Amino acid sequence: MVKDKEEKNRKLSEAEQRRLSAYEELSAAYMAQGYRRTELTVGIVAANIFALICGLPVIIISVILFVLLHPGKPPFLDSLPQMILLLVVMLVLVVVHELVHGITWSLFAEHHWKDIEFGFMKEYLTPYCTCACPLDKGHYILGALMPLILLGLIPLVIAIIAGSAFWLYLGIIMTLSAGGDIMIVINLLKYKSQAKEIVYIDHPTQAGGVIFER
Repeated sequence: MVKDKEEKNRKLSEAEQRRLSAYEELSAAYMAQGYRRTELTVGIVAANIFALICGLPVIIISVILFVLLHPGKPPFLDSLPQMILLLVVMLVLVVVHELVHGITWSLFAEHHWKDIEFGFMKEYLTPYCTCACPLDKGHYILGALMPLILLGLIPLVIAIIAGSAFWLYLGIIMTLSAGGDIMIVINLLKYKSQAKEIVYIDHPTQAGGVIFER
């Protein structure tokens, strides 16, 4: 996956450098055992573009269902207090999004919460969560998609059932914010391997995972 040059060459924080060093040591250990490494990472810019492209059908379908089921209710916020509340809740859920990643992965990580770390890419104003230990494919995917499910799709279902424009906007925004996660999972599912042994590890400084196989 080709990434933005600036993103590839960004200056890493001390925590990121520490995690990268530990990852390279782990990677060297696996390759010494005969594993080959494949990085399935995605660029932040590419992920944002992907989110907008894939999010458009979600927006259209959600709004159509909302209007069909609640013809008397406009599918938009009609007051300033609602808009301010949406902004506040959205900012809080950006952090919660990463916490959901961490909590889910910690359930399956070898050392649980100790294997989970959080950070912030200031260049892209993007918080992130990473898991330091290997995970099963299903566990990795579940952790990657859980914020989409809990913070995006469930609010959309609530909005369509209850006829709430607030929940509609919230669900749409949080679904779009999971665009990078969806892109990561698609790349992982598209990757086909005939190897008998496969290990999945979250990349310590980039969005996406790394596969070791032999």
